[in-house]
Amino acid sequence: MSDLTPTPDFPGIRIGKEGPYGPAYADYACRCGQSAGTTNGGSVEALVDEYTDHKNACQGRRA
Repeated sequence: MSDLTPTPDFPGIRIGKEGPYGPAYADYACRCGQSAGTTNGGSVEALVDEYTDHKNACQGRRA
């Protein structure tokens, strides 16, 4: 399987979990260059909210 890590050239969000007992993780990247990530399972929901808010407001242009 290819690397599915989001980049400005391949924007989006990735959410996963390291095994059945591991913490959840998430990362995102936007065409404008903004990106963020977390490896703390409790922060994944906040990161999804941040990505959604950014995506709805962003013009998609690089700074």
